[in-house]
Amino acid sequence: MKKIASQQFQLKDGTEITVRSMKEDDLDLSFEFFKSLDEHERIYLRKDVTKKENVRNRIEQMKTGMVRRIVATCKGKIIADGALELSGPGWEAHIGEMRIIVADKFQRKGLGMIIARELYFIAAAERIEEIVIRMMRTQTAATKIFRKLGFHEEIMLPDHVKDLNGKNQDLVIMRCNMKELWKEMESFFKISDMRVHR
Repeated sequence: MKKIASQQFQLKDGTEITVRSMKEDDLDLSFEFFKSLDEHERIYLRKDVTKKENVRNRIEQMKTGMVRRIVATCKGKIIADGALELSGPGWEAHIGEMRIIVADKFQRKGLGMIIARELYFIAAAERIEEIVIRMMRTQTAATKIFRKLGFHEEIMLPDHVKDLNGKNQDLVIMRCNMKELWKEMESFFKISDMRVHR
């Protein structure tokens, strides 16, 4: 599995961070990251990440080659987690699913956009043509971010999923083709004061 090179970025507030591929020995760091999330953020995740075994399984999934995971770190701690899930051979081979989680204190600083851009580069290398996002309707902040990236709502399935508290939630499926996604990201980084050190 091809890994992305470790890269240094500077966020809007001047914070220096590193973005790199997730490693097999990131288990403890990843577990601490998920435990640090506010409960209202964790309930929207697909698995209960307060259980270390579920975090270990996320890392193990990378060995299948169907999941690419990256992390952002600051001062030795993981502060964001990004994933691109590939559909594999078949009629959805051109489609990938993107997921991004950013620690609360690092939100609204452009970190989510940095993770999205790095996942875009991975998707492009995999010849992905379209990116899909699946989330619960109540995740309004995330929905706003993805709309800015050019995603549009394709379908809404009422009471289709349950959050980790067992409450039924509407599932929203958004999608964006790669050309539109790059156009929006390129525009963002042109007007942003963030810097990358490659």
